[in-house]
Amino acid sequence: MKRLHMSYEKKKGLYGYGFIALWFVGALMFFIVPLLQSFYYSFHTVTPETGYLDIKPLMETLSDGTQKSNIFLNYKDAFMKDPSFRKYLVEALKDMALNLPVIVVFSLFVAIVINQKFRGRTFARAVFFLPVIVATGPVYAIITGDLQTGGNSEAAQFSTMFEADMVDQLLEFIGIYGFGTKFTELLTEITSDILNLVWKCGIQIIIFLSALQGIPTSAKEAAAIEGATAWEFFWKITLPYISPMILVNIVYTVIDAFTDPTNQVMERLLSVQSEWKYGYSAAMAWSYFGIILLALGIIFAIMNKLVWYDD
Repeated sequence: MKRLHMSYEKKKGLYGYGFIALWFVGALMFFIVPLLQSFYYSFHTVTPETGYLDIKPLMETLSDGTQKSNIFLNYKDAFMKDPSFRKYLVEALKDMALNLPVIVVFSLFVAIVINQKFRGRTFARAVFFLPVIVATGPVYAIITGDLQTGGNSEAAQFSTMFEADMVDQLLEFIGIYGFGTKFTELLTEITSDILNLVWKCGIQIIIFLSALQGIPTSAKEAAAIEGATAWEFFWKITLPYISPMILVNIVYTVIDAFTDPTNQVMERLLSVQSEWKYGYSAAMAWSYFGIILLALGIIFAIMNKLVWYDD
């Protein structure tokens, strides 16, 4: 009996296919199939029964009392009859538009600072990345005051440590009252949850930091020889080199904002699902997904013209 001889490269390739096969089976069973099922549910009325789901076609009641089939009824109701969904959707888009530039600019600023050589640089980097590890589950809920403390005074006091109304306090401190109500409301919206905003920058800071460290030494030496100032170096060397990572961070921040469990749209989806309205919640989720894709498409169309690619 002949033994099958195989080269070392082919053996390594089979090992790789083996690992990919495990991932593919898991993705197929726990992601792709449920994803397709939810898309199917969005065009039907889905009612849980004992041991199974009762799936029926959607029927729309007309003004004359008759009924007709309408597979898009769940989507229609989400936008036409559910004021909460529309309201939360507008607020989510508004919050994303306000927070996105703040998060990206702040992340870039911090990354540039901690990329410099100074004593305690490693500790400073750990401090900014620590919230990514720590601020999860009950810890984050206590910090933001969302957890029901149940009379726990220590937890309540701990959460109040992070409350900030910086704009009003600053204006009151310098003796200015009633200055530009709309303006102060806008600034208050941005700064009132400053801790939450800063704690959402950990991943973006790491991405920017790796991009800054990827700037070639030759570019820095050439700029130094030409006598470029720090300001000129930032706009003509740093910004073009890290522009692809700016796009990456924008995409990450948008997705993170839209899928945040504290997002009111997400809370609305989960509340509808908890009411056993699986078809309706699936339609809302797919509508939300389409809006996210549209927002990302617009961002790509705009930012792709500003990104500098090193060919």
